[in-house]
Amino acid sequence: MNYSSSTKSAWISLLWLAAVPLLNIFYGVLNRLKDHVYSFAISLDQMLPFVPFFIIFYALWYPFVTAALIALAFKNRNVYFQTLIGLCGGLVISYICFALFQSTIERPNIANEKGLLYWMVDFIYSTDRPYNCFPSIHVLSSYLILRGTSVFGSMKWAIASMISTLIIVSTLLVKQHVLVDVAGGILVGEVCFRLAGVVLHLSSSRGQNKPKPI
Repeated sequence: MNYSSSTKSAWISLLWLAAVPLLNIFYGVLNRLKDHVYSFAISLDQMLPFVPFFIIFYALWYPFVTAALIALAFKNRNVYFQTLIGLCGGLVISYICFALFQSTIERPNIANEKGLLYWMVDFIYSTDRPYNCFPSIHVLSSYLILRGTSVFGSMKWAIASMISTLIIVSTLLVKQHVLVDVAGGILVGEVCFRLAGVVLHLSSSRGQNKPKPI
């Protein structure tokens, strides 16, 4: 396959990214108070400080995940699809969790605080209700990017891993999630990434075993 053909295929594969915002419709539907909600906070969560500065990394999540997936499509389409399928599968599992046992988190009162960072935190709090916590989708997707971008050189992967880690940590320090949510996001991400790899491998094997047309 020549360079232009490969590039065209990469652009076409990006169309599958539309699956993510389509699935995200369910996030808004489920992000509400139900008859009973659970709190998975443990004593260690109470020891973690509220650090408004980390809202920068929290807000960086969406452009970072999107840019990383686009880069993967041009670098290695197999890993791109493995990461994307893992993400879509993880979203489905997350939404099932939200529907069956809705969880919540207690947020700090920042009503009287001033400054850009507090304004950003307040914006996130006002647009994202304190539900749909377990597992954390921020953590799920950031972990998947950490796994997928390992196909890049060591320096690029180190940068991607650092940003992914900072986003994961930010979910705790801006009080959007608790430790159990983070652990759940990583677990779901790892399972879905591995399963997506198995599915793609089996699909590729079957395609190779098909008789070639004469």
